Amino acid sequence: MKRILVPCDFSKPATNAFRFALDIAEQSRGVVYLLHVIELPVMYDSVLMPALSIENELYQDLKENAEKQFRKMLSKISTEAAKVETAISFGPIFTIINNYVQEKEVDLIVMGSQGAEGMKEIFIGSNAEKIVRTSLVPVIVLKNNIKRAIKNIVFPNSLDTEGQEDLMLKIKALQNFYKAHLHIVWINTPLNFNNDTNTRANLEAFAKRFMLKNYSIHIYNYTDGEEGILRFAEEIDADMIAMGTHGRRGLAHLFKGSLTEDIVNHGKYIIWTSVLKPDSELQKND
Repeated sequence: MKRILVPCDFSKPATNAFRFALDIAEQSRGVVYLLHVIELPVMYDSVLMPALSIENELYQDLKENAEKQFRKMLSKISTEAAKVETAISFGPIFTIINNYVQEKEVDLIVMGSQGAEGMKEIFIGSNAEKIVRTSLVPVIVLKNNIKRAIKNIVFPNSLDTEGQEDLMLKIKALQNFYKAHLHIVWINTPLNFNNDTNTRANLEAFAKRFMLKNYSIHIYNYTDGEEGILRFAEEIDADMIAMGTHGRRGLAHLFKGSLTEDIVNHGKYIIWTSVLKPDSELQKND
C-alpha cells in the first residue's frame, strides 16, 4: 500500500480519508495522490467561439478554486511524514479515477463516504459504492475520522471458490500490514443455513488452504446477512471489515444487488473491498 489515491471533494469525509491515507503512507513509506475531479455538463451554443470562451473561463475559475481548496486543506494537516501530490481533472469521475489508477500505478484507493439510503441508494447510490464496483484496485471506505489502530479485521466468508485466490492474497497482505487478527465469520441466515459442524469444518479447511495465521473462526446466526455482519463486527469491537465484491453493473446490480456495497452504504466501520477476479483471468496473467 505504497501508492494511495484519495478522491477529494474537500468535504469532511474526504478530509478524514486523506488523514487515514497519510497514516498508511507514513507506515509504508508511500505517496498519497489527492485527486479532485470536476464533472461538467456539455455546453452548446449556435456560435462556437463564444461557447468555447465561456467554457475556458469556467474551467479556469473551477481549477483556481480547487487549487485554493487544496492549499487550505494542506495548511491544516501535517504532511511531513509522507509525500503528497495533488491533481485536478475534468471529466466523468469514475473514468478519470480508473485512468489515474493506471497512470500512477495506484495500488489502493482511500475515500470518505456519507453513504446512501432509500430511493437515492436504489437509483443513484453513493460515489463510494460506485467506485467500489468499478475500481481496478482495492478500496478502503470510511465515514469518520479514525484515530485507533487497526487490530481486528472481520472477514465475512461465503465459502465461494471463484475469485478467492486473488482476494485472499490481498487480504493476507492487508492483515500483515496492520499485524491484525483476522475474524473469519460465516453468517448463518434462514436462507443460507448450514449446520455448525459442517460450516466450521469448511472454514477450517479454507483457512488451511490459504495458510492463514493469527485468525479465529466464528459462526454467527442472524436473520439477515448484512445486519448479521454489522452486529458481529459490533460485538467483537472490530476496526475494519474486509470483503470481496462481484462488481455487478446494470440490471444485474439492480436486481441482484451487492452485500458489500450495502455494507459500504450503511456500515459505520472502515470497509476494505476488492472486486473479485475469476480464477481463469488470473491464470491468463500468469
